[in-house]
Amino acid sequence: MRNKVTIVGAGNVGATTAHWLAAKELADIVLIDIVEGVPQGKALDLLESLPVEGADVSVTGSNDYAETADSDVVVVTAGFPRKPGMSRDDLLKANADIVGAATEQVVKHSPSAVLIVVTNPLDAMCEVARMKSGFPRERLLGMAGVLDSARFAAFIAAELKVSVDNVQAFVLGGHGDQMVPLPRYSTVAGIPITELLDVQAIQRLVKRTAGGGGEIVALLKTGSAYYAPARAITEMVDAILKDKHKILPCAALLRGEYGIKDLFIGVPCKLGAGGLEQVITITLTAEEEKALNKSAAAVRELVDVVHAQAQSR
Repeated sequence: MRNKVTIVGAGNVGATTAHWLAAKELADIVLIDIVEGVPQGKALDLLESLPVEGADVSVTGSNDYAETADSDVVVVTAGFPRKPGMSRDDLLKANADIVGAATEQVVKHSPSAVLIVVTNPLDAMCEVARMKSGFPRERLLGMAGVLDSARFAAFIAAELKVSVDNVQAFVLGGHGDQMVPLPRYSTVAGIPITELLDVQAIQRLVKRTAGGGGEIVALLKTGSAYYAPARAITEMVDAILKDKHKILPCAALLRGEYGIKDLFIGVPCKLGAGGLEQVITITLTAEEEKALNKSAAAVRELVDVVHAQAQSR
């Protein structure tokens, strides 16, 4: 019996994630969206590509969460992008409503699933899902660090003109401008990039990584990134479904690790069949710890807004 993965949101990120999952034959897939016809059409199109790929999985589109029952993993990508004139609190409320409603359906139909939140602002939306689901931290994760690390790795490889296979990049913290790329722990064939690049070059790559999503939004003008986010989601799902015990940077609920409690923050996580198996703690310099605490403070501001909005209802 094949595994089952539900993807909530049939936009670019959700549909591209379905594409990656199907091509890798990781699971049967259900694509859910509120717009009638969209998940069905994209699922059918993807299903019809699989004979060419030689991939034997089922891909279904639906507007009914009943189709998602007994999913092993549920990925929430649905949400609004921030639009001109929309405040941060407006975006938080709009996407909190979407993520909250999706989470309630996940709990109803797949109470044992591992839930991966992708909707922005990511770290705050993880808290919404936690409040709505009551899931243990092992079964509730956010996708951010894999994407941020991939961006950092791509920029390092291009700068040094080396294969991306040689590069292992490391990013901590919240998903956004306050993320914390760690050059000391980022390597090329095992060599720290601090031995290969000067300070100015590293700072330039770190800055570009932190603004990586915004750079793509500025270029597209009418959308945001989806190829890299979808591939990053697939990496997490692969580690979970194959019980790989693989260490990946993910947003996890911290319980004192790194001196942070009750916040979803990007940290190295060991992933296996049950979701989060272990938060890996590393030694930080005073400067790195200060940057991580600053990132955590920015996340806490958003989470405080989420809690205030929940209490006002």
